Amino acid sequence: MSGRKMYKIVSIPGDGIGPEVVAGALEVLNAVSKKHGFEVAVEEHLFGGASYDVHGSMLTDETLEACKNCDAVLLGAVGGPKWENLPHAEKPEAALLKIRKELGLFANLRPAKVYDALVASSSLRPEVVKGTDFMVFRELTGGIYFGQPRGYDENRGWNTMVYERYEVERIARLAFEFAKKRGNAKVTSIDKANVLEVSQFWRNIVHEVHQDFPEIELVDMYVDNAAMQVVRNPKQFEVIVTSNLFGDILSDISGMITGSLGMLPSASIGSEHALYEPIHGSAPDIAGQNKANPIATIASLAMMFENSFNMPEVAGDIYAAIEGALAAGFRTGDIAAPGEAISSTTEMTAAILARI
Repeated sequence: MSGRKMYKIVSIPGDGIGPEVVAGALEVLNAVSKKHGFEVAVEEHLFGGASYDVHGSMLTDETLEACKNCDAVLLGAVGGPKWENLPHAEKPEAALLKIRKELGLFANLRPAKVYDALVASSSLRPEVVKGTDFMVFRELTGGIYFGQPRGYDENRGWNTMVYERYEVERIARLAFEFAKKRGNAKVTSIDKANVLEVSQFWRNIVHEVHQDFPEIELVDMYVDNAAMQVVRNPKQFEVIVTSNLFGDILSDISGMITGSLGMLPSASIGSEHALYEPIHGSAPDIAGQNKANPIATIASLAMMFENSFNMPEVAGDIYAAIEGALAAGFRTGDIAAPGEAISSTTEMTAAILARI
């Protein structure tokens, strides 16, 4: 897609605070497109509870088709208490799994970066978190979330954790390639190979792929130790690669050490399609109140320019604007220290826009 002057983006605001944070990101998109001289066509679609209330389905064929026929998808958030009592197969989470599978989004990239201006916002000591900057590569379309058989009755519940060779190979290769771009950064592969055969298989395949990247250091770590190390000494990590379940848990832990889930973007990418979204949920308790932190969604937009459009200069502008707004003291409620002035969603967005 590099070199094109027109990009087609599907916008999926979703539920809860999703529409508010996506609106902020689209303002930033408009600003950078004008500054850098390219055009964007944005097509909005319903997904999640918002779609269910209108169509009786969390993910319609129309929305799925639109996602397959665009350059990238920007998603806000889905779900909320209103839909949590639906049958398992009809819940928003099931629709998320389906869209990832249908689009072939096998890799979820979640950065854990502590902005200097927010060192004091972390629940950990400043000297522990200052300078933290690593990327988690989570395998997204395999493992226990998709393995068969699965189910439950009144006496028993069962799930299957299974990985095919190609699934481990492609996520490992992506992680090593990213590490190479980062100046041969260290890769930590996280598993539970001392207990799970599927994890031993994971470890074997990761080491096979590593042979193609001999200049990169590879470290194996058990997931329980990794959870401890992320909060004990996060700066030891540069690139983490791990399975679907472990990546889900570890990336949220990694997120919280940065101060707030409201700060953290993500990219879900495959060989043909890509979807970008904040890692936070729909936060129904503050929805519609102009209180949400738009930074994670705006930073997800920056990841879109890095990964889908190969425009690092645009991404750089967005990241610099975020850092500038934070350095100037703008804080939404989730990252404000006691006594600090609190900015609304629109005020934070405006502060970032002013620095584009």
